[in-house]
Amino acid sequence: MGLAHEDLPVHVVSCLQEHAPGDYAPKVKPSTKGNYHSVSVAVTVTSKEHMELIYTELAKIELVRVVL
Repeated sequence: MGLAHEDLPVHVVSCLQEHAPGDYAPKVKPSTKGNYHSVSVAVTVTSKEHMELIYTELAKIELVRVVL
């Protein structure tokens, strides 16, 4: 989940491509007030460490506020 900005899904997918290459089709859902966007992406990880790395890297994106 991050700030409502058209580049948010682009940054998320770019990060995922770097750490878990795949064919991603993010689903974007705006918040009620439109200030935030939820970006949902299904990712296949290979280990707990791989998952933690992806979470850490996604959290570094400036527009991202929460990684679940």
